[in-house]
Amino acid sequence: MPELDTVLAGLGDALTLGNLLYVVAGVAVGQFVGAVPGIGPVMAMAIAVPFTFVMSPLAAIAFLMGVNKGGLFGGAIPAVLINTPGTPDAAATALDGFPLTRRGKPLKATKMALYASVTGDTFSDLVLITVSAPLAAVALYMGPVEVFCLIVFAFSVIAGLVGESMVKGLAAAAFGLLCATVGLDPDQGTPRLIFGWFELYDGLPLAPVAIGTLAVAEILRRLVAMRGGGRPAVTIPEAQDPADARVSWAEYWGCRYTMLRGAVIGTVLGAMPGIGSTAAAFMSYASARQASRDPDSFGKGNLHGIAATESANSAVVGANLIPLLSLGIPGSIGAALVISALMIQGIQPGPLLFESQGRLIYGLFGAMLMANVVNFWMGQLGLRLWARVVSAPESIVFATALLLCTVGVYLSTGDLVGVYVMLIFAGVGTLMTATGYSVVVFVIAFFLGPRFELSLSQTLGILGDDPVRMLDHPVGLGLLALAVAAAWWMGVRQRGSRTAR
Repeated sequence: MPELDTVLAGLGDALTLGNLLYVVAGVAVGQFVGAVPGIGPVMAMAIAVPFTFVMSPLAAIAFLMGVNKGGLFGGAIPAVLINTPGTPDAAATALDGFPLTRRGKPLKATKMALYASVTGDTFSDLVLITVSAPLAAVALYMGPVEVFCLIVFAFSVIAGLVGESMVKGLAAAAFGLLCATVGLDPDQGTPRLIFGWFELYDGLPLAPVAIGTLAVAEILRRLVAMRGGGRPAVTIPEAQDPADARVSWAEYWGCRYTMLRGAVIGTVLGAMPGIGSTAAAFMSYASARQASRDPDSFGKGNLHGIAATESANSAVVGANLIPLLSLGIPGSIGAALVISALMIQGIQPGPLLFESQGRLIYGLFGAMLMANVVNFWMGQLGLRLWARVVSAPESIVFATALLLCTVGVYLSTGDLVGVYVMLIFAGVGTLMTATGYSVVVFVIAFFLGPRFELSLSQTLGILGDDPVRMLDHPVGLGLLALAVAAAWWMGVRQRGSRTAR
């Protein structure tokens, strides 16, 4: 543990004008790229990493963390305003954010997203600063068997999102897992379902699939439903009640347990390598819905739905650094990019990092807390601007959004194959929505599919033909028990809901 003077020196390094400007620039870039569907903060971080060579180590990491933090909130902006998630994890935010916008309350929805995002982010940063070593030790015990059981538990929780038809929900999940098998077999290395497209050897890229099913399908539906090109995409009442344009303290405080639950979920999952912010957002949403006294209000503009998803996906940012700084293991793609920036500066993450670079680490902690304040401040300034932008005629807004989706997907994949995949899954998403199958469950299953398959293969190899060896993994058994309990409880809740009707 570094001495107090090292801690204070590190915090003092962070609170300089130069680092503040880098944080402001990073948050501004992050909010912009997050708000543009298809780009996202990870791509911006990847582009920025080579340029950090000419920066000081603290300025470089502060800039990258600003991009990451700003990007997660930025992704919620188009998700709430036009039902077009800027990032995959913002898809969960759209479930309640967009219905609230359609009721003429876009500013309330986006402000709730901002407040919950900053709250969850700050919570995980404080956890990172205070208890990073114990949480990293817990994450270290999560082997392949435990990760497999965790994903099974995640699927059981996601069952709460399938609506009234469990069969259609399971079918959507099965289709997502099937699409996740496209590419090379993780065991044999043989190609599967690529149909001669060598670009699919690495599997279907997440961004085109998620944006196609969730964003482009909705854009095309709105374009088809247009009657004339002069109607605004989002209508904000001229004589709007001031209460509809803000989040009161009572409303924010009323969501405190939801945000705390989401922050805890995001922090715990973020500390486990490989479980990203998308899974945290959907698991938090499902948990909030099941804990609610009025679960039917979710999906219709419930502030708790927005608070649950944004607090969870933002909490992942700080928690991802727990295994990175303590063990040298990146918890996400963004954390892997931070490792790249550290290694460019000649710094090797690992158990000795706090001893050898204690001043830099606590400078990073100070920069992260500063980025939360900047994210809140810049978000407040930009919300009315974004709300006015989407008040333009819907023919302009949705055509522009479609163009940005196409350009963003092309940039993220580097070729037209990504665009073709996006358009194909836009059709798939439209068909699934029209026939009552859950697109959300499909995307979650697709996202978790590769990790699920790899963990299943490793688990079978570890256990062999002896299921009794599962007794050597008490954490995994506990997660499986929770999965069974969650599936049973959600089934009972769904049957009770149908009986009440």
